Amino acid sequence: MSTQYEQSDPTPPSGSGSCLYDLLCSESPRWDRPSDAESASWFIRKERRSLGPQERLERMLEESGNHVCADCGSPDPKWVSLSLGVFICIKCSGVHRSLGSHISKVLSVKLDEWTDDQVDSLANLGGNNVVNSKYEAFLPDNLNKPRPDSSIEERSDYIRRKYEMQQFLEGNEETGCGHQPHHRTSVLTLQITPSHHFSDKKNSEKHSRHRLGHKFRNSWVRKDIDQHKPSKKSSSLAGMVEFVGLVKVNVVKGTNLAVRDMVSSDPYVILSLGQQSVKTRVIKNNLNPVWNESLMLSIPENVPPLKVFVYDKDTFKADDFMGDAEIDIQPLVAAAKAYEKSEIHEPLQLGKWVSNKDNQLISDGTITLTDGKIKQEISIRLQNVERGTLEIELECVPLTQ
Repeated sequence: MSTQYEQSDPTPPSGSGSCLYDLLCSESPRWDRPSDAESASWFIRKERRSLGPQERLERMLEESGNHVCADCGSPDPKWVSLSLGVFICIKCSGVHRSLGSHISKVLSVKLDEWTDDQVDSLANLGGNNVVNSKYEAFLPDNLNKPRPDSSIEERSDYIRRKYEMQQFLEGNEETGCGHQPHHRTSVLTLQITPSHHFSDKKNSEKHSRHRLGHKFRNSWVRKDIDQHKPSKKSSSLAGMVEFVGLVKVNVVKGTNLAVRDMVSSDPYVILSLGQQSVKTRVIKNNLNPVWNESLMLSIPENVPPLKVFVYDKDTFKADDFMGDAEIDIQPLVAAAKAYEKSEIHEPLQLGKWVSNKDNQLISDGTITLTDGKIKQEISIRLQNVERGTLEIELECVPLTQ
């Protein structure tokens, strides 16, 4: 006796069973066909489970376009503009820092500790090729990109036009001819006027230090290029600075800070070195905050003092000033130059910044060589305020890293 198999009816059933029929007969279920955005998110989540942030970052460096600097083409870039999404070389990273962290937040591939969220943010921006297709969409025919051996002036002029003025931006065809647009264009600026004479601070910085906190709080203020356009000479001066190294500043903690709210404060710290400035996170409702947050700044050839400003974060009014300080980093830089190629492995004291009434140090700032790193611990009283101290750790990093 033979068995006959019935052929399925090609006509789909009607009624309530038709939806189930469509699902069973489809080539692949709907949950196997996610959108492109869902697919990208799924792959990112899968990668996060299998790899750490540093490993993911190293893999991104191997992608097309990321193995050279996005701005000058130098091979093997070790720095990243997290806010712009590009891998850049050590020389271009100094110019990026001069733009201000509100435009370009610079991190080191090797020296900074990355989080999964930071790597996700960088990956979502697409890398060098994607970002350059936007910011270099309309390069003038008579303009050449900087090369690995280009001067700091050439780098500065190009990088500022590319990211700060956005002259070559996608959809900005008018600037493709190399002319400044006549329509209104937004520029993001952060102006800091450092003072090299601490004795004049009460007069020359009384108002500027309050503006500094306000500038950070409102760093995305729109400016009109036509009204505030600097001369060609002055526009490039800020970036025409040779860098001799980097200083890694770990803002450890504050103690007994001033009250600026009802019974407490919401403090944060701004660090300023020359034309660069960086900011810690805000610690809510705490007069003894522990930041333990590391920030990086490029060291100009003519080494200025490291300026430290503490503010209380306010929501509906300008942030309140909570004191400031100046740190002389020249002894640290000198020690780093002297021992850059040293093969000494045991801890060694190299010098100290001696405490006195003028520098407001609580104790001597000893400079040490530890594990091949030049470090200095600073404990300093805040000035121009009723009370408060800060503990800061400095590390001088050579440009070769």
